[in-house]
Amino acid sequence: MAVDASPGPRDSFSPVSEPKRMQRRAFLPFLGLAALGAGCAERAELIAQPVHVVFFEGESVAIGDAALMVLRDAADVASRYPNQPVRVLGFADPEGAPMANRALSGARAQAVASTLARFGVNEARIRTSARGGTAFVDTPTESRRVEVRIGPQ
Repeated sequence: MAVDASPGPRDSFSPVSEPKRMQRRAFLPFLGLAALGAGCAERAELIAQPVHVVFFEGESVAIGDAALMVLRDAADVASRYPNQPVRVLGFADPEGAPMANRALSGARAQAVASTLARFGVNEARIRTSARGGTAFVDTPTESRRVEVRIGPQ
């Protein structure tokens, strides 16, 4: 899989095999509102953490090499914040039956959660959620994703 080497806000979050516009969207700043006024150093530091995004092909739940790099980085971030929850949100494109899309997005979330656990994240911290089919702006690939969010929110 191709890896984008262009400099970004944090190079470690760029290795996804999508067009450059998708890679820019993959870096979504984590804005945990609870961290803004909490006064807790750990929570304040979490504001700068991105959402780790993994993309999938079609009806697949297979995790590719680029996705493994993103998930290894997510596991590293999670290990720096051992008291924070890890949320794994699965999505699918809007094509097909809603129940099938919910099942597919749940299977994707579970595949990512299992990989995070294999990389050392305590399973008790991980919460998965199947969001089903979601609309996209440019390409269906935008909806075929799993987001990993570390911290409150």
